[in-house]
Amino acid sequence: MSATDNLQESIRAGFGRGLLKAAQEDKNVVVLTADLAESTNVGDFRDEFPERFIDVGVAEQNLVTVGSGMAKMGKVPFVSSYAAFCPGRCWEQIRTTICLNDMNVKIIGAHAGLGTSPDGATHQALEDIALMRVLPNMQVFAPADSVEAEKITLAVAKTKSPSYIRLTRPDVPVFTNPNHEFKIGEGARIKAGQDVTILSTGTATWHALEAGIKLKDHGIDAEVLHFPTIKPLDEDLILESAKRTGLFVTVEDHQVAGGFGSAVSEFLSEHLPIPLVRVGVENKFGQSGTPDELFRLYGITSTNIVKKAVELIKKHTTK
Repeated sequence: MSATDNLQESIRAGFGRGLLKAAQEDKNVVVLTADLAESTNVGDFRDEFPERFIDVGVAEQNLVTVGSGMAKMGKVPFVSSYAAFCPGRCWEQIRTTICLNDMNVKIIGAHAGLGTSPDGATHQALEDIALMRVLPNMQVFAPADSVEAEKITLAVAKTKSPSYIRLTRPDVPVFTNPNHEFKIGEGARIKAGQDVTILSTGTATWHALEAGIKLKDHGIDAEVLHFPTIKPLDEDLILESAKRTGLFVTVEDHQVAGGFGSAVSEFLSEHLPIPLVRVGVENKFGQSGTPDELFRLYGITSTNIVKKAVELIKKHTTK
């Protein structure tokens, strides 16, 4: 199996479709952006509902506070920017104006992760999951592909909670089941196994699934779990798999510190401590390059995941 075997599409395309459907179903859905309508894929919404669209200009702090005010008046605002700028540039306003007051604002952080490759380190948000999951009242989502992004957008539009949806830039394989019902807080077992569990979120799940299949060549029966919802985390699924395989490898296109792997580690440390290895960006900033070049450089590949899983099993296998 390879990425070329699957249809490829940008995750933000699925978000754009979901946003239009949500707006058609609910007249209170509004969109605000900070001079990035096309890049964050809210242009179609702007064209269909111009009276429900606001561009605040390059002013991310204004973006989220205006959104909070609109939520206070009963609207369902989706505020969109690059993740490096929102939450990156306006975290305090998100904390105080949105989360402290539990305002129903949906924050769209586009161009997250290493895939924003030509733009370099300034635009590659590798810390956004950590920034957002620490906030009380905030839900955090990272879809694996455009199909899941559409489902998450529709689900989030119906909630009354502050929410963050993490979107990446490049075309990625579309592999999730379009008929699967998305439920907030539920993970998915996309490959069953008994020897080791690979847990992933966002677009890194494709690499995790490839690794799970490649591990068969090493005589290893790997389980692969996908978590489109990072907060609230599907603790039941994690615990059930931990009891069965006893070895975990987490994967993410994000800093390992404070990210998805940290969330899994925090939960396990208090409920069922087991050996765990985190695959992701290790205390570094990004840089310019193609997505494939950067994923190889930072080790977010099926080859490196296989390597880490094999090493983990060898280290903890009783002779």
